[in-house]
Amino acid sequence: MDGTEKLNKTRERIIETIAQNIHLYGLSPSVGRQYGTMFFHNEPLTLDDMTEELGMSKTSMSTSVRALTDLKLVERAWKKGVRKDLYQATDDWYQSFIDLFSIKWRRSISLHSVSIRKSLAELESLVNDPTVIEEVKQDAQLDIAKLVYIRDYFEWLDRLVDVFESHDIFNFVPMKDSSKD
Repeated sequence: MDGTEKLNKTRERIIETIAQNIHLYGLSPSVGRQYGTMFFHNEPLTLDDMTEELGMSKTSMSTSVRALTDLKLVERAWKKGVRKDLYQATDDWYQSFIDLFSIKWRRSISLHSVSIRKSLAELESLVNDPTVIEEVKQDAQLDIAKLVYIRDYFEWLDRLVDVFESHDIFNFVPMKDSSKD
């Protein structure tokens, strides 16, 4: 026995685990299998290579690669003499997580901030309008307090994203140095 079967079994286990967890990145299990397959290849792959290995259509391979590239989990590669596009899994999972976390939360922070700013201005105008009944003013004051709380949360979240993007997070939660194992 040359160990090939055992090697393939261990890889398949990890690929299936990636497929089951890739939804955390907003992707389907088939995209997870594609990423896992690319992860274990030591050489970049073409769409044709992936289609052959995974038995999926070239169109779905292309769509998946685009989604993985957008999330910075896969990058284009170059190899002398190869004219087709080549792709490989990125090898920095820490940075991939930071990129995903930052992209998703920056978008959310931006949307909420605009909405909160606009709503706070409108609520303040209600509170200061002498023609508005007292009950509406009281409700507006309560809403202002809630929105200030939410605004403070998103300002904190913005600072947290900064800590990830600057890599200062590793001062609080250091990476394990696998080379020392």
